[in-house]
Amino acid sequence: MGDILIIDDERDIRELISDILKDEGYTTRLAATSDECLAQIAAEVPSLMILDIWLKDSQMDGIDILKATKRDHPGVPIIIISGHGNVEIAVAAIKQGAYDFIEKPFNIDQLTVVIGRAMEASRLRRENTELKRRDGTVAEMIGSSSAFKALKSNLDKVTKSNGRVMLSGPAGSGKEVAARYIHANSNRAGAPFVTVSSASIEPERMEDVLFGRESPERGIEPGLLEQADGGVLFFDEVADMPLGTQSKILRVLVDQSFTRVGGAEKIKVDLRVISSTTRDLATEIELGRFRQELFHRLAVVPIAVPALDERREDIPELAEHFIAGFNKAQGLPLRALSDEAVALLQTMLWPGNVRQLKNVMERVLILGGEKGDIAASELPGNETPQDTEGRVVLSGSLATLPLREARELFEREYLLTQINRFGGNISRTASFVGMERSALHRKLKSLNVVTSNKQGNRIAHIEDAES
Repeated sequence: MGDILIIDDERDIRELISDILKDEGYTTRLAATSDECLAQIAAEVPSLMILDIWLKDSQMDGIDILKATKRDHPGVPIIIISGHGNVEIAVAAIKQGAYDFIEKPFNIDQLTVVIGRAMEASRLRRENTELKRRDGTVAEMIGSSSAFKALKSNLDKVTKSNGRVMLSGPAGSGKEVAARYIHANSNRAGAPFVTVSSASIEPERMEDVLFGRESPERGIEPGLLEQADGGVLFFDEVADMPLGTQSKILRVLVDQSFTRVGGAEKIKVDLRVISSTTRDLATEIELGRFRQELFHRLAVVPIAVPALDERREDIPELAEHFIAGFNKAQGLPLRALSDEAVALLQTMLWPGNVRQLKNVMERVLILGGEKGDIAASELPGNETPQDTEGRVVLSGSLATLPLREARELFEREYLLTQINRFGGNISRTASFVGMERSALHRKLKSLNVVTSNKQGNRIAHIEDAES
């Protein structure tokens, strides 16, 4: 059921508590002095501790042991017992992080009830931590485009280091997935991955949330920095962090220590920090909204996460991945994409990036029922108006042009769309549109369309007619 360490300088008390707990199915270890206690903890961290306040022939009393244990192992619940109990001692113990306080001579039933509650709380805390850790290892990087391969190559270079990484890119592009990928493939993969949602935490609560709080009424409440100890702290949308908090985070990064709100003791932490932003931090610095010193501390390794428009070749693979995920998690139909649906997905605008694509696929699966392949007509981007006879209704601007100009405008935009869809690959574009490669080159030239593989810009563009 659990391993409980009992620390009391009276042998009879130690053995009495041990016998009671063994009858309840617990495993126990005993210690008479602070040295024996610390040696037991060093050998193996217990699930729970029962600790006497007064310890004869010891260098440390119970409060000292409590403070040391909570500093190094904050998740271990500690029940304080004392024959000299009073309100001041109880308050001091609770303030330092004790789970509860029981006065000698104690009631056996009361003791077993408190131990049961403490063990259950410890179990839930461990399960919650384990879920967080497991969640950090499931990040999957999906894609095969050149832009994706460049991103993954950069991420792989930083996984084994402890260098601080700044991920930049538009909303929904997958910055948190990239951060979790770094964590899952690092030597901290078994430790927590803790997210700080800078934009969703109220500025006046930010320091409580990050640093934790100490108060006589509620004792020690660990913050996100302590919860991430040994693992990764991910600042999501770091530009939204209040300026006052930025100064204190800068100090934490320098010292690797901090003080809880309302406390006086320095808490040491071992953290790797990864940050993300959708904003231009250079501009934020110029406007006085972000500290330049903090930027330099956080952006040791800057990595740009590309928008979905820059990796359109990955859209079919991503869509299929999301369909499989929704089938497994929600029982939604496992449907394939028709060729027409793939073509439309690759030519749609994606201002919400990968997150928007995921939402679109979920919507299609929910509304589409169990029917066969996903058709283009089921996608929200299929909005070209048609009349009752199925004829395409032309836009006003196109309908007013002479045939030659309208045809050129259509061909130019159509070919631009297809070239971007296939990542600038002229051979694949020619195959899809049904033209010879050389004929496509001639057509592009006649339409003043110039192709470019420069990453970050549109792969094809219209050349100035006068150039």
